[in-house]
Amino acid sequence: MIELQIVGVRIELPSNQPLVLLKEVHGERHLPIWIGTPEASAIALAQQGIVPPRPLTHDLLCDVVTSLGREIVGVNIVAVTDNVFYAELVFDNGVRVSSRASDALAVALRAKCPIRCADEVMDEAGVKIAEHDEGGEAAEPAVDEEKEMRRFREFLDDVEPEDFER
Repeated sequence: MIELQIVGVRIELPSNQPLVLLKEVHGERHLPIWIGTPEASAIALAQQGIVPPRPLTHDLLCDVVTSLGREIVGVNIVAVTDNVFYAELVFDNGVRVSSRASDALAVALRAKCPIRCADEVMDEAGVKIAEHDEGGEAAEPAVDEEKEMRRFREFLDDVEPEDFER
């Protein structure tokens, strides 16, 4: 399994299709996943640290799990079929529950647990995003999250969902 981190969420125009981009913690590949608008909002809110006045569904799920004396200790992206990603929530007692990838990512941010991806999924759906400095030369990967997000947005300006089909 490969550990990932969420780079960000973006709504693409004119299609209004949300996309979440993940990146290998110890690697160069990115994993783009097209998701629904409610999940995109839930992920973006959690990334920004915004706590709504009433719990959203993902907040509620985490509260219920905690109230039952359990903990979500990980999220695994386990498969991709026809550009549909499958995930699972991993609990402290070893139980695994199937989930949509977008919901699992929203829960992972709230549970503050690691996100991992099966090697086969990354091999099939992972992409390398070329990084260039201002002179057009290849540059070292930036650690700065703001620079990473700016590069991601520039990448998305020229990408279509079909670009990720194999």
